[in-house]
Amino acid sequence: MNKLVIGNLLHRPLRSVISVAAVAIEVVMILSIVAIMVGQVSNASSQTGGIGADIIVRPPNASFISSVGGAPVPAKIADVLRKLPHVAVAAPAITDFNMSGGLETIWGIDFESFNALRPFVFKAGGPFTGPNDLIVDDLYARTAPKGTPARVVGATVTLLNHKFRICGIVEHGKGGRLFLPIHTLGTLMGNADNASLFYIKSDDLKNQELIRKEILDTPGLSQYQVQTVQEFFSQMTPEHLPGFNIALRAVIGIAVIVGFLVIFQSMYTAVLERTREIGILKSMGASKTYIVNVVLRETVLITVAGVIVGIVSAEILRVIVNYRFPTLPFPITAQWRLNGAAIALVGSLLGALYPAWKAARKDPIDALAYE
Repeated sequence: MNKLVIGNLLHRPLRSVISVAAVAIEVVMILSIVAIMVGQVSNASSQTGGIGADIIVRPPNASFISSVGGAPVPAKIADVLRKLPHVAVAAPAITDFNMSGGLETIWGIDFESFNALRPFVFKAGGPFTGPNDLIVDDLYARTAPKGTPARVVGATVTLLNHKFRICGIVEHGKGGRLFLPIHTLGTLMGNADNASLFYIKSDDLKNQELIRKEILDTPGLSQYQVQTVQEFFSQMTPEHLPGFNIALRAVIGIAVIVGFLVIFQSMYTAVLERTREIGILKSMGASKTYIVNVVLRETVLITVAGVIVGIVSAEILRVIVNYRFPTLPFPITAQWRLNGAAIALVGSLLGALYPAWKAARKDPIDALAYE
């Protein structure tokens, strides 16, 4: 049977290649979309972990999404937090989106307190010396678009329709890639003395619950959200992102439909073309199960080849993306390789069921008389 299956595929090489390519595209589509979407979440978690804080304080009713793009509370709350018994460092911060030339998050920080959480590692330059200074990380500095000046210390960068001078380049992994003085970013947003959230470093990790209680017992802060970094990480999952899983399922659904239709068309056409061959097999005693088995084996072989080509293509795409866009996380996990393969196989088998059933039902006499 295996020789018959392989012979059928080799007899129609163009259709077999197109079917393999369609399955490969399905797999690449699934893996690349998942890599981009999941990569953004995992990158946000790792960046937050690099700040050096162990407690995050946010305004009432804020989510980790809504705390980006606004500065609703006074930055001077940090002074109140610093006076609490077990607080070693309290750093106010603003996070805002920059959509010119791509989506980026800009951080407004009080350098002294933010640096006290975990010191910046400067690769060039140094801290802010004026309100129009900008600190960038090394990945951002390496990704200057072609035709634009290099992102080096002293270079000018346009953000939020204003020009800023790069004063320092730091090692990546400390919250964001772009840092402005908090007062400067607040002024551009219309909230010069406000902040989005506060990062706290405790004097001892054992005192985190004490700090939470102290903050909530402080007048005016009883409704604020106080979370440990570990609790914050637990929310940084696809399940907690609005619409994330819906979008992911939609993309996977489209990919399955593509694979289903291509395999359906390929196998249905193959069954029509091999009507006489099926009649000969049935006249020689081949059962319906045997005929169905032949069609499904062809489908599985095409799918396996397509999955292999798709995974290899996705890895090549990952290397290209990591080289061209080092700031864009593009992880392809072993789990999602297996998921992509399983999804492609299920879609292909569903597409082959009707052609297989149709082939098995053919009357051998009618099939032999077919021209």
